[in-house]
This record gives sequence, C-alpha cells and structure tokens, in this order.
Amino acid sequence: MSAAPDEVEQPDAGARVSGTDRMTAFSDGVFAIVITLLVIDLRVPEYHEGELLSGLLGEGASYLAFVVSFVYVGVLWLNHHALLRLIRGTTLTLSWINLGVLFGAVIIPFPTAVLASAFTHGDTNDQRAAVALYALSAALMSAPWLVFFGYLHRHPVLLRRGVSAEYARRQRLRPITGLVLYGLGGLLGWFVNPLLGLIAVIVMITYHAVTSEGLPRWLTRH
Repeated sequence: MSAAPDEVEQPDAGARVSGTDRMTAFSDGVFAIVITLLVIDLRVPEYHEGELLSGLLGEGASYLAFVVSFVYVGVLWLNHHALLRLIRGTTLTLSWINLGVLFGAVIIPFPTAVLASAFTHGDTNDQRAAVALYALSAALMSAPWLVFFGYLHRHPVLLRRGVSAEYARRQRLRPITGLVLYGLGGLLGWFVNPLLGLIAVIVMITYHAVTSEGLPRWLTRH
C-alpha cells in the first residue's frame, strides 16, 4: 500500500516523514491562545470616585508586564514561523520536540502574572523572585529550540532544498545564547537589582526579535 500524499518513507532511517501543515496549524493555534490569555490578567482597578486615573497608574506594572510578554510571544511566533520554513517535513520525534517548544510558550502567562503582581503589590524581595522566575522560564524555553536545531542537523533529509545541515547546526548558537543570558538575567535580578534583571530579559527578547530569521551566515562562519 502506498503512503498517503503527505507522507513518505524516509529511506535512510525508516522514519515516516509527514507534511508540516498540521504542525504549523496546531502551533499557530497555540500561540494565538497564549497571546490572548495574557490579556485576562488586565482588569479594571478598584477606585473611588474621581480616582480612576490614580488606579490606572497604580496598575502600570501589570500593563508593562503584558506588553513585554505580548512582544515576547510575538517574537517566539516569528522565530517559530521562520524555523518551520526551514523544513520540508516532520517526523514523530520532531513533532514531540515541537510540543516542547510550545510548552515553553504556554507557561508564559504564569510568570507574567507573577511579575505584574510583584511589581504592583510586592516589595523588593518579591520583585527579585518574580524576575528570577520569568528569566528562568525564558531560559528553560530555549532548551527545546536547541534540541530542534540539533535534530535537524542530524536529519538533513527534513530540510528544504538550499538549507544545509551545517546551517541548522550553527543556528544552535541562538538558543544557547538564550539559555546563558536569560539565566544571567535571572541571577542579576535576584542578586543585584530586579529592574536590571528585567532590562536584561528585554534585551534578550530584542535579540531574538532581530535574529528571528536566523543568524546571518557571515556571523556563523568559522
């Protein structure tokens, strides 16, 4: 019996290679839900008559946390979209790795809510813990991306024509950078100053935004 139109047998390893349409659609749905969930924690503040403006200003940290995380999820989606454009198909193993990437995305609303609460109602110790949690979550989120690129390097048959296994290997520098620098941002927020730690996280989000299409080839040359 022949394989389905979107499935072919991978001759060198015997793994079934499927099209990426389902992976793309499911992933886009997950990112859409996550980015929508972020707004749930934005609420109208309690206020007395004539004090609405003060109440809104008092929730400024919540708004900032929302904006940072909204941009963060958007950057993750752009990176994920660019990642899927590198491949012509997926295997069961790669689909599991992709679920790991999505798991990292779906937890973002929780550290976002913690961050907003700590900077709105907490003291410095609470803010240190919140920034460390957010940075740790971001650092751990980089791990499945590292595995994803590593898998593509070992299975170049999944890559689109014109994309080399060496290019996939060199892109691992991005999640490695995320693991290290997000972790350092968490340590900076915990031991030095929570605002500095938060700034470090924002810098890293900007880095991933700038490199969403991958690191330039000249930068990854030996």
